Amino acid sequence: MIKDSSLSIVLPAKNEAAAVGATVEKIRTLYPDAEIIVVDDGSTDDTADLSAGAGATVVCHPYSKGNGAAIKTGARAAKGDVIVFMDADGQHNPEDIQRLLRKMSGGYDMVVGARQSGSQASLGRGLANGFYNGLATYMTGQRIEDLTSGFRAVKAEKFREFLYLLPNGFSYPTTSTMAFFRAGYSVAYEPIHAAKRIGKSHIHLLKDGVRFLLIIFKIGTLFSPLKLFLPIAVFLFFLATSWYGYTFFSIGRFTNMSALLYTGGVMVFLMGLISEQITALMYKDNG
Repeated sequence: MIKDSSLSIVLPAKNEAAAVGATVEKIRTLYPDAEIIVVDDGSTDDTADLSAGAGATVVCHPYSKGNGAAIKTGARAAKGDVIVFMDADGQHNPEDIQRLLRKMSGGYDMVVGARQSGSQASLGRGLANGFYNGLATYMTGQRIEDLTSGFRAVKAEKFREFLYLLPNGFSYPTTSTMAFFRAGYSVAYEPIHAAKRIGKSHIHLLKDGVRFLLIIFKIGTLFSPLKLFLPIAVFLFFLATSWYGYTFFSIGRFTNMSALLYTGGVMVFLMGLISEQITALMYKDNG
């Protein structure tokens, strides 16, 4: 079993004064010998003071850099062999940390807390996460139960290999999970229930929409881009051929639309091929 003295628990926090103190106190009670790090991402409230008062080591950003940037800061500051990342807003139960660590003792490099039915913040977000999980499962060939959960335990040395890949925004869970799969590291899932957050969410509808598109792109480019681009290219070729067949028999000519669809199919295929080579270079030190 993983010892408390080799454990670092990192909580990114921005204006979480309503919950961070109680969260840190509970973690300190359960893991008195663990290192607890709160990364204050440019808060304008008492997040830093309350965290320090509850017994955490506080690392402050002079201004808000994003959730992913806070994760990277915490990973660099952590001294433990195993790092647990969790939210400071009361969504994640510190008692579930033990379950992640127990699972990790089975030889895994990353264990993700998979949110069960009823844990999603809204129906729309739940449907979006279901789509992410399905797409990522197709890309990796492994069953992915929760691609976007921020509650996870990782081996620190292996997680730091991918810090340069992690975005500064909210999609760090997606990026880190796909990077671990691509590198051939072992990933497991442990069912958890996420409670309703305390305080105001920092995620907004417009930003969520952009995030949706970015996560889809990241899923493809971080694992096997050709697996995503090839079906699109084949579909365009099918449309081009179908349209050409229709115009040939109806008006006896090859139209600009067929040419455009064929060209689009070739371009999408070549983009996938180039992306595949770039992705391979990104992981050349881990192959």
